[in-house]
Amino acid sequence: MRVNHASKVEEFEELRPLLFSIAYRILGGVGEAEDAVQETWLRYDGAATRPTSTKSFLSATVTRIAIDVLRSARVRREQYVGPWFPEPLLSDPYQDPARSAELADSVSMAALLLLERLSPLERAVFVLREVFGFGYDEVASAVGRSEAACRQLVVRARRHMEDARPRFTADRRERRELASRFLVALKDGDVDGLQDLLAADVRLVGDGGGKAPQLPRTLVGAGRTARLLASAFPAMARAGVTFESREVNGQPGVISRDRDGRVLNTLVLDVVDGRIMTVRCVLNPDKLRHVGPVADAWALSREVKRARRQPR
Repeated sequence: MRVNHASKVEEFEELRPLLFSIAYRILGGVGEAEDAVQETWLRYDGAATRPTSTKSFLSATVTRIAIDVLRSARVRREQYVGPWFPEPLLSDPYQDPARSAELADSVSMAALLLLERLSPLERAVFVLREVFGFGYDEVASAVGRSEAACRQLVVRARRHMEDARPRFTADRRERRELASRFLVALKDGDVDGLQDLLAADVRLVGDGGGKAPQLPRTLVGAGRTARLLASAFPAMARAGVTFESREVNGQPGVISRDRDGRVLNTLVLDVVDGRIMTVRCVLNPDKLRHVGPVADAWALSREVKRARRQPR
């Protein structure tokens, strides 16, 4: 049965949040996910007949596109300079109260980095089945495998994920309160205050991709991490940088902006058992453009170095 263009647009726009959320979890990139959704629309718009299930058709199409993109992206990620993180996501457009826990957990940077360990096919099957609750018949149709093969892929992917699945604090209010205390201590350069909030074996990791000043290596330990943060962030504030408390990838985080409001970096905090276990900083400007205009991190770094040499 043929369907008119206006009806297609309406159906597609209704499902766009779901399609983006599927693509982002498979790809880990906002821009790549948006491109996959746009390509899905072009294929849908070009179809002469209405599919039996528009949701199944579009979900399958965006999944296949994302798998192809991920396979080609693997080589680029292997050649990436320094640690690779997903692009920060400020809000997930798809909401489903029945699957809120799965959706929130799966969009965290920790979970997305675990997904990176899976093959593109395992990743896609896991996302469709475990995160979005698609039936095995729909999953099989989307990835072009039998239902039995998809069940095996899910079991294998689930095992990989559960081996190192993050154990986030369930209480969102507690996480927000801890993040607020962290931000205050950060601005004040309060070493002791920061150290009280950090796990003993906390890790501080930065993703600059060779395109922004970044940590020379991963820092481990509450003392070293607290001292670095307490030294750097007040100096950044003296150089006009502001810090906005914001949820990033469903976790407490911070967006740093220069004096003109341009984005310098994002911080994401993994909170486990009431302590900050990991601080992930995204500095690569290519991963921040969807957040807003991007700051000149190199120029600001020089200004911050001058500020750190000045007496307080």
